[in-house]
Amino acid sequence: MAKNGPVEFFQQVQAETAKVTWPTRRETLITTGMVFVMVLLASVFFLVVDQILRFGVSQLLNIGH
Repeated sequence: MAKNGPVEFFQQVQAETAKVTWPTRRETLITTGMVFVMVLLASVFFLVVDQILRFGVSQLLNIGH
């Protein structure tokens, strides 16, 4: 594999960057909104699971009292 100089490297980077299809503003906003919704849903899910497990463990620990 031939070694490239810094100038050639940056030219190749620029050529590859030109090939990228960047998302539109609308697509970016929609996917950002979807991420926030999924984070909210995951947070609620883990909150519920945590509360159920906390209740179960507390019930197990209180059996002997």
